[in-house]
Amino acid sequence: MSARGLFVTGTDTGVGKTRVAVALIRALRARGLRVAAMKPVSAGHAPGELNEDVLALLQAGNVTADVRDMNPYAFAEPVAPHVAAALAGVRIEPDVIVAAYSRLAAMADVVVVEGAGGWRVPLNEHEDMADLAQRLALPVVLVVGLRLGCLNHALLTAESVAHRRLPWAGWVGNQVEPAMPRAAENVACLHMRLPGPCLGVRGFLHGEISPPNPPQWLTLPEGLVS
Repeated sequence: MSARGLFVTGTDTGVGKTRVAVALIRALRARGLRVAAMKPVSAGHAPGELNEDVLALLQAGNVTADVRDMNPYAFAEPVAPHVAAALAGVRIEPDVIVAAYSRLAAMADVVVVEGAGGWRVPLNEHEDMADLAQRLALPVVLVVGLRLGCLNHALLTAESVAHRRLPWAGWVGNQVEPAMPRAAENVACLHMRLPGPCLGVRGFLHGEISPPNPPQWLTLPEGLVS
């Protein structure tokens, strides 16, 4: 595999993984890199249309690739991947995803892979998203949804990433509630307890997944991608 890359995961579903993945893609493109986006599994789309997250990632990247490689498994039902797959009469095969990643990696300098749901969401009867991340062996970016309960979720996820001895790229705080009580104190705790670096903390945002330019709140240290 010739490309470098990042694996974007989250403390839960709906914490802003796509927003952060798009921001990472735009920032990497600003460095002059060819960036491919990948959403191995998506769930929830209207007939004949792409999943909203997949479309945002596709528009953010600058590598033209087969959408079936970018999103090998696309399900209509907006439910957990293994449930959506069972409803569609399909089994999610990590080997299929790894092969698709290899084809993207051959065309890009960097591949940004966005997981589905949280870190341990099941893919099939035996494997989960963390197993896929281990297969891809990419540095992990953890998106922490800033809301009540985020500290426990973030620390447990970081502990699991470390247990699997996966490379750690950093974390991003994303405020998912417009008026989270004591947000600053929670962010300070994350700074103290999570492995560094913090790539950025993003305030609550309505509407657009990401502005067209590299975001000012995101910092990409040298050597982030490997």
